[in-house]
Amino acid sequence: MEISGKTALVLGAGKGIGRTIGLALAEAGARVVLTHYDWPEESAATIKEFAELGVEYLAVRVDLRDPDEVKKLVQQIQDKYGTLHILINNIERGGMPLVHGTYGLEVNKEQWDLEMATTLKAKWLVVHHALPLMKNSKEGVIISLSSIAGLVGRSGPAGLIFNDGYAAANRAVSSFTETWARQGAPEVRVNELMLGFFETRHAQGTRGWELLKEEEKEAIVNHTLLKRTGCLDDIVKAVFFLVRDAAFMTGTAIRLDGGYVLGGEAVPPMPEGVIQT
Repeated sequence: MEISGKTALVLGAGKGIGRTIGLALAEAGARVVLTHYDWPEESAATIKEFAELGVEYLAVRVDLRDPDEVKKLVQQIQDKYGTLHILINNIERGGMPLVHGTYGLEVNKEQWDLEMATTLKAKWLVVHHALPLMKNSKEGVIISLSSIAGLVGRSGPAGLIFNDGYAAANRAVSSFTETWARQGAPEVRVNELMLGFFETRHAQGTRGWELLKEEEKEAIVNHTLLKRTGCLDDIVKAVFFLVRDAAFMTGTAIRLDGGYVLGGEAVPPMPEGVIQT
């Protein structure tokens, strides 16, 4: 798919990863609909940046947990642009065990419910309402951003960042990915980017990362095969690959984690007595 001239909806585009992806798509010639809700100062700065670029965009403040607001958002896109080609399903509200996971639902019910509503329910609501419009485009692409928390849970060095609810919600996103791929085919391809530790998500620029001790940060980096955290450009390149080049890929979860999931297991030498060739 060529990006230029297409309509893209980027959720959570007020800051961080969503903002970066939205700007990259706009610079590639897409008409970008960017949603925001929290972070008013950051969102205002992002909207100003879009305006200064001189690109075609639509900024919408919307609570993606609300089915009626999501339905209105999709109708607004249809009324203005007639169709939707690209959906970056980026909404989430993750958090640390230290913040709310350790003490149980009795103390943290509100945060637990918020996490399920944003990381999981909001993603489902948007796809549910947007998929018919995307199928009409005849060449749609949905990319859901999730986390390796769905694989590693609260184990190893990552256990200092990922809590039970966040891990469970991200495991469920992978189930949605397969369901949506079946529902969207053949007009819409649906894939998932399962993120490891990135700036503005899980690593630098987040409150959780700053609460870690230096040795705890080092343990996460050392557990990652590439010995670094990810940068936003890594995500943009993966998104553009899935949109432009992965024409025969759907229903797939790609681990974009620098090898974190594999990093805990070393490869031992062959044992004595085994023939090596």
